[in-house]
Amino acid sequence: MGIFEGKQVHGMYVAHDGPREAPPLVLIHGSGVSGSSWGPVVPALASRHHVIRIDLPGHGQSAPAPSYDVRQQAAGVAAVLDGLGLRTVTVAGHSSGGYIATALTEQRPDLVGSLTLISSGPSPDAVLPQPVFLRALIAPPLGPFLWRVRSDAMLRRGVTVVCHRPVDVPDDLVADVRGIGYRTFRTVLRENGAYIAERRLPARLTALDVPVLVIFGAADPRWDPSSVHQYDTVPNSRIEQLPDVGHFPMLEAPEATAELLLNFAATAR
Repeated sequence: MGIFEGKQVHGMYVAHDGPREAPPLVLIHGSGVSGSSWGPVVPALASRHHVIRIDLPGHGQSAPAPSYDVRQQAAGVAAVLDGLGLRTVTVAGHSSGGYIATALTEQRPDLVGSLTLISSGPSPDAVLPQPVFLRALIAPPLGPFLWRVRSDAMLRRGVTVVCHRPVDVPDDLVADVRGIGYRTFRTVLRENGAYIAERRLPARLTALDVPVLVIFGAADPRWDPSSVHQYDTVPNSRIEQLPDVGHFPMLEAPEATAELLLNFAATAR
């Protein structure tokens, strides 16, 4: 398995794993984390794919952006992929990364050959009451103060609070999360909500001619797990629920998640 150092492409940090000549698989992280959140599944995926992890603006090693509109972020990802000379890619998005991936497919159906959404809430009515720790970390007036004084333990807690299984949060993910600004995170959450409020994700996907895999943890504390069935109406889609898994299947069940991604990518070509 070849491993390549990351680099900046059109203002976004891009990490490469696996052989460059293999089929490209693009991984887009969710809000408040980075491409490092995919770490546990990368070795398995890179055995068959050229894996491309992109840090979205204001996350990880990518600089902040003037706008965090979902469509603009998707256009930025498209520019990165064009800059890398890629023609047709498999794309997987986790949580709100699924919104960026969907918007990318809407804008560039020529570029996206198949699409996987992992823990991507389908509509605003699917949101569950958030864990108390997460609400305190996000909402004013306490949020800005907690954001400034976050310890490594608090950063890890911010990830594990939406997990159902015990997980070890990678050190590089903790370092990346520390660099995310409070205003950036709040703005990203607002823009994500606006995107699915404007049009539900299943309706957006129905308008696209692309194979879709939806993976949901059956114990996701952020989104009602039963809301995954809103995707039943999407043509050419497949739904997989992972038992006893929360919002981070890549961290909680990396082997099962990687297997689903690999099998889908192989059959959707």
